[in-house]
Amino acid sequence: MVFVAQAEVTRETFWTISPTGEALFYGLAGIAILVFIYGVYERIARYARGGDDPFDRLSDLPGRTVRATRLVFSNRKQFDRDTYAGVMHTLILWGFLTLLIGTTILAIDMDIWTKLLSQESFFVGQFYLSYSFVMDFMGLAFVVGIGMALWRRYGVRHPRLWGKHTGFEDAAFIWTLFLLGVGGYVIEALRIVGTGFPDFETVSFVGWFVALVFEGVGMGPGLAESLYRLGWWSHAILALAFVAAIPYAKPLHMLTSYANLITADEKAGVRLPKVPADTPPDEIGYVSEDDFSWKALLDFDACTKCGRCSDACPAKASGRNLDPRDVILDLKTYRDSLDAGGDSIDIVADGGTSVIASESMDSCMACMACMDACPVDIEHLAHFTEMNRRLTETGQQQESVQEAMMNIFSNGNAFGDPQRKRPDWTKELDFEVPDARDEPVEFLWYVGDYPSYDERNRAVARSLARIFEESGVSYGILYEDEQHDGNDVRRVGEEGLYEMLVEDNVAAMADCDFEKIVCTDPHSYNTFQNEYPEMDDSFDYPVFHYTQLVESLVNDGRLGLSGSELTDQTVTYHDPCHLGRYNGEYEAPREVIRSTGVSLAEMPRNRADSFCCGGGGGGLWIDHEEESKPSEERLREALEDTEGGVERFVVACPMCATMYEDGRKTGNYEEDIEIIDISELIVEALDAKAGAVGSETTPASAD
Repeated sequence: MVFVAQAEVTRETFWTISPTGEALFYGLAGIAILVFIYGVYERIARYARGGDDPFDRLSDLPGRTVRATRLVFSNRKQFDRDTYAGVMHTLILWGFLTLLIGTTILAIDMDIWTKLLSQESFFVGQFYLSYSFVMDFMGLAFVVGIGMALWRRYGVRHPRLWGKHTGFEDAAFIWTLFLLGVGGYVIEALRIVGTGFPDFETVSFVGWFVALVFEGVGMGPGLAESLYRLGWWSHAILALAFVAAIPYAKPLHMLTSYANLITADEKAGVRLPKVPADTPPDEIGYVSEDDFSWKALLDFDACTKCGRCSDACPAKASGRNLDPRDVILDLKTYRDSLDAGGDSIDIVADGGTSVIASESMDSCMACMACMDACPVDIEHLAHFTEMNRRLTETGQQQESVQEAMMNIFSNGNAFGDPQRKRPDWTKELDFEVPDARDEPVEFLWYVGDYPSYDERNRAVARSLARIFEESGVSYGILYEDEQHDGNDVRRVGEEGLYEMLVEDNVAAMADCDFEKIVCTDPHSYNTFQNEYPEMDDSFDYPVFHYTQLVESLVNDGRLGLSGSELTDQTVTYHDPCHLGRYNGEYEAPREVIRSTGVSLAEMPRNRADSFCCGGGGGGLWIDHEEESKPSEERLREALEDTEGGVERFVVACPMCATMYEDGRKTGNYEEDIEIIDISELIVEALDAKAGAVGSETTPASAD
């Protein structure tokens, strides 16, 4: 091996490029940077022209930036639901960042350190060798990542990468990155061949390997030098064109995605924006493009077309007319068309010409699967709700939804039954349920519509009442003063009715003496926990879902369960959207289920990846034309894709119970699986315990 003096361990950046060529390069680079800066300025100015956003998105900016940076660098959201995409994006991201940093270091050495400050170059010796190795290694990672992306797009042809809004721009983006990555190695190899294979360049192991290939096919130094000049200019022009195009095309997401993560609302979808009090009815919701807030515009630009939201959407999977990605990109395309001089049309309408069809909004289950899957925190549900509000104000909601809203307005419940019948479920109990209006209690139990009026779910209410009674919990209910909680009323767009329900329920609760609220329904739990406090400052009670309370009762031994009562059963559990994805409660229900002694088998899609039953977002009130019901698909998954021979399908939500009982019938699963609420499972275990105790004491009694 020939050792080269330390000063010679480097490379000439502008090898074969004349001083005139070097000056031309700097001129083109300056133009590219100016075009880039102007594009970024224009985008920021566009956001500034957007409407005000109802939430504070810039408080604790350092903390927000740290969170966003952690998400970007960890690629955690890319790995969710798709390990292949996570690895692919990690290789591309870190490879790209390394190449960007390496180019910046080189520019600092050439343009600032040596030329501006007249210092000797540090791009020599060990620094150069280390630099070359890292750049080759991470460049290879970048090319591998791009290769994975190309294979998924053109080899496998993953369905979510092909759709209404995918096309030339996406192809140009990925192929440009590929040419930049591979082109860098080609140029490096040509330089190595042209400079006679300096021994120290072996650290550039990829470039060295390509150089050996070139030499093997007969390329000599002269040809390599000629080709290098052509390749260098091609690579430089492509790179500068890419930089200039960033604010105007798909590469923009490299900036907007990060900005979107920084400005994300941590409770997006969980609690919805209020309608300003002075808003006229004809201005509620998305009336025109002027109603898009600056954050809405940022959402549109942040979308990378990855299709994760489409893959996660149960409405799309069921064959309904909804693709969350298309909705966001349709809004973006419309907004862009207006900037280009296009005509203004309705944002959303039932029939006729509009950006979004009302059928798409009717299809949404408000399950937030799209938002959970989105790697850049686009707030789909906020946009969907604004469009639902417009449909509501213009009388374009489905007739069945309008009927449910009228029932709630007139009778306080979606069934349309008299309010006096709300507590009728208590009549079959052999004890009296305390009235929270007449006596102080620790827990005000909000029973909810379905456990109060629906015969199937009344069994759930009675089971829960027995659990509270046997454990000695201090509890009471509002009887006929309880009204619909309003969670789904708000999500179908009836903000005015929702505000009325909040006012009535808060007033009814204010007349009671209690410390905490416990809810049967996760939908009630969500709106009491996250939305009522923002509607009324006086509403500051701790709120629990019943599984959280029952878990504490089990752990305190107040139910006396040994964990061996129902050991002969294998069950699976369905995570309700409003308890799981909305509020992050996954373990309390599982701990309660295990306390009965059953074997719990998890479905493939569980916790945050749970597949919605179809009842949320007004789904219980709407008849859909669909290829298969979400409830049927979920029961199929429990029976066919879950290990353990599942016998019972356990739920913790009255709406889920209703949807799955229907799915059992329509999917012909009535003989295969049973739907049971956690509260019913606990009561069954209590009965088993009582029976075991009775059988043990009978012989002694006989004596």
